[in-house]
Parts: sequence; structure tokens; C-alpha cells
Amino acid sequence: MAGLPATVGRVESNRELATWLISRRNEIETQMNLRLGPAAPAVSSPEAEALRRFRSYVSAAIQRGAETAPALDGLRLNQRRTEALLGAWVDAAAAIAGREAGPSLRNILVPLVDRFRVHIRSTGGRRKSRGTPRAKRRVVVAAIDRLSEAFLAIDIDTGTIEDANPAAGALLGLDRDALLGVDAMSFVPVAARAGWWTELDAMGEGDESRRFEASMMDTRGSSLGVNASATRFATRGRTLALVLMRPLALPTSHTTPV
Repeated sequence: MAGLPATVGRVESNRELATWLISRRNEIETQMNLRLGPAAPAVSSPEAEALRRFRSYVSAAIQRGAETAPALDGLRLNQRRTEALLGAWVDAAAAIAGREAGPSLRNILVPLVDRFRVHIRSTGGRRKSRGTPRAKRRVVVAAIDRLSEAFLAIDIDTGTIEDANPAAGALLGLDRDALLGVDAMSFVPVAARAGWWTELDAMGEGDESRRFEASMMDTRGSSLGVNASATRFATRGRTLALVLMRPLALPTSHTTPV
């Protein structure tokens, strides 16, 4: 592809490639945001700042041929979401590089992404060093991940997606970790949001499970009718709606109690 340095496959210091990445940063970010749709990071979010620091880290490493540890202290990141966004950034950069140069560019960037993830985890690990892993929690997560139904854990006060499974990511057109910390209503058509809030409010007022038909919207803006069931779960001072969804044969534009 015109504009990409011919030496893109080199692993050592590559000033041309570093310059290319810097000059295309806005194009890469635009492409990434288009792919993420409602899950694109807000400009002022910690994840967006982490992406900016990642771009600087990558450019400097490629230009110098040596890695310098990124400055991540002070960033309170959703680790899983940030790592998913890093992958989305690499996908966008490879797409802009083109079919011929994209795979070589990806081969250079992926090891840098992996090392940046290590820095994120080590920074976060200092804040989470106390306590032991909970085997029961791991079993629950593994079971949720195997569900064929799409699963979302939604904070009923804020509407924020606190957890999701791979089936939810597939339904909405994203890596599931990219959904974390995103406003669930971003994936609901405007006309259907009042109905969703009615269901979430009901979950906050009582312990009874809810069943309803509803509309969702994927990253391309396509309406998705779903048959949903929701269960209330209180934890760490928050109340979550644990929602399971199966696609309907025909999409709907509102929520209808079953």
C-alpha cells in the first residue's frame, strides 16, 4: 500500500515505520472507532489515555529499536476493556496498511501489545495484591463463558455493562471485553431505551426475575430482537441485572413483558 514503508517487516529500529504510525494515528483511531461503534472509548476516558500512551510507547520502541516502560501510574483502567481496545487498534492499523503489508505490520505490533499488557497487569497488580483467587468465582465465569445465550451484567443504577460473555460479543459484533464499562443503552435503539430502563428499575425494586422481549443494536446499527430474562444480583454496594438474551426470529422496536 502506498505510504507504508517498504521495510515494514523489519523488527529492529525502523524510523520510517514509526513516522508512518505517527502520521496515520488519526486515521487509525477513526477506523478503530468505526469498528467499535458504541463501544469506542470516550475522549476523556482512562482507556483513551491508555491508548494514547500505547501509541507513544509503540512509536518510541520502533524508532529506537528498544523498549522503554510506559508511564501508567495514576490510570485507573478497566484492564480487560483496555486490552480489547489495544487489539482493536492493531486491527485498524493492519487494515489501513493493506492486505500485503498488514500481516507484517501486525507481526511487529503484537509483541509490543503483549509487553504493554504486562505493564498494565503489573501496574494493576499492585492495587490488587491482597487476597487469594476465588475458585468458586472462576467456576462461575467459566460456566457463563460457555453459555450459548448472550449474557450481560448491567449496573441497574448507571446502565453500565459490568461483565459479558463471548456470546454477547458475537451478538453485538465485538470482542466481549470491549463491552465492559460501556453504557448498555448505547446498544439499544433510542425508541426502545425507555422499556429497558423500566425493566432495570423493576429489578432494583424487587427480587423477582423478569422475562421480556426487547430490541438491541449491534455495532453496525442493525436492530436485533431478543428474548431476555433478567435476575437481580447485589454485590459490593451495587445491584446488577444479570441478563440472558436469545435472538428472536423477527426484531422488535420495544420491550414487551412476557
